[in-house]
Amino acid sequence: MIESPLLQHLKGYIGGQWTATGEATFDVYNPATGKVLASVPSMPVEDVRAAIEAGKSALRLTEPYPIETRRLWLEGIRDALKANKEEIGRILCLEHGKPLNEAQGEVDYAAGFFDYFSKTISGLAAHTLEEKPRDCTWTVHYRPVGVVGLITPWNFPIGMIAKKLSAALAAGCPSVIKPASETPLTMIAMFRVIEENVDLPRGMINLVMGKASVIGKELCENPDVPMLSFTGSTEVGRQLIIDTADQIKKLGLELGGNAPYIVFDDADLEKAADNLIANKFRGGGQTCVCANRIFVHEEVLEAFGKKVAERVRGMTVGDGINGDVDIGPLINRAGFDKVREHLEDALQKGASLVAGSKPEDLPKDTLFFPPTVVSGVKSDMACFREETFGPLVPMVPFRSEDEAIDMGNDTEFGLAAYVFTADEARAQRVAGGLRFGHVGWNTGTGPAPEAPFGGMKASGIGREGGSEGLFEFVEPQAVPRGF
Repeated sequence: MIESPLLQHLKGYIGGQWTATGEATFDVYNPATGKVLASVPSMPVEDVRAAIEAGKSALRLTEPYPIETRRLWLEGIRDALKANKEEIGRILCLEHGKPLNEAQGEVDYAAGFFDYFSKTISGLAAHTLEEKPRDCTWTVHYRPVGVVGLITPWNFPIGMIAKKLSAALAAGCPSVIKPASETPLTMIAMFRVIEENVDLPRGMINLVMGKASVIGKELCENPDVPMLSFTGSTEVGRQLIIDTADQIKKLGLELGGNAPYIVFDDADLEKAADNLIANKFRGGGQTCVCANRIFVHEEVLEAFGKKVAERVRGMTVGDGINGDVDIGPLINRAGFDKVREHLEDALQKGASLVAGSKPEDLPKDTLFFPPTVVSGVKSDMACFREETFGPLVPMVPFRSEDEAIDMGNDTEFGLAAYVFTADEARAQRVAGGLRFGHVGWNTGTGPAPEAPFGGMKASGIGREGGSEGLFEFVEPQAVPRGF
């Protein structure tokens, strides 16, 4: 069982109190060892309703929290996260499996969102229009949308909530937060450091854990929750749209991805390979923004494949807590089996193994999946059509710029894409032709607090980060004043 000064309360957090009713619990596992880290409450619908009521009590519309007060909240959380980076990162590593340095880096990443919004929150100040339409003075206010439901995935246990909570607090919105059942301990730890270091109003942040069928249903149906922000699968996102349609809730959705990584024949192959390794294997390949389909110009396919294979063979796989590994375990058996099935499908349909293990040689008693590269991938293969969510690198040859764009767009998703070329004009054409919310040029970097991030097509609605993300949790209200 895990021991930590930040995990003294293995409960939910409602109205400023650590609490949970009912007797149901669920276990949290270390995917590297298979051992139980902790048992936490599976909270009933009554707790979810209590959390919503606590949020309502903290909501202030007629006398909103001053911007300077909200700025101090954000700065306080930023500082608390940084001060506790090592321990929060250790907890994250144990329940997720990603390498310790990567887990601790995620805490810094999370702190960056609170820092950025603390510096840009003045953008939410009311302002008066220069024009005076209809002989009135018009003032625009940015009102908090209300109590918001924030639902986060397991792959970035603190990074994903930071994107949402920082903007919600900047707007003055109380929140009811549901972490993924695979990784609730990181969220508990974050709530603990906020409680100890930041003077938030009671009910401003609330934590509920348990079944999505219970918590998600109440957040969708409760009229006192006018907005949901969700990161997860497109399948669930579609269901949320249906389940909230009657109430016309505001939705923020960051959904699935199927990122193309396009390498042209004039690209710096060394840098393209280095960036691919850093991009693809972050979190063991379990990220929505990592390269899922690697399109390589046929003239450099073999050379690029050798460079990638050389790097892959030098990577170490093991328990992330050791701190000296490149890739930790996959999150669970279902995730492991999906990657194996994608590899098996590709090889059966004609792809060739460049580096890694054959399906029959994969471990059967652990969740450690070795980084694997295959070439000759075609559009009828599962690893082309679906998001693999694991350390499989499928390479697809292409001949022309138009073909690369068409193949990149040959997916319902539109979250992230990457283009490597020395030709600036080509880069601009390709980026403009790719229907993705994030397109890296000669870099595999993902989202940053300072820039808007979100998807096109079936990859979502809305943006997180940047000035655009600052306005997601407010409702603009125009107030004309007559003379």
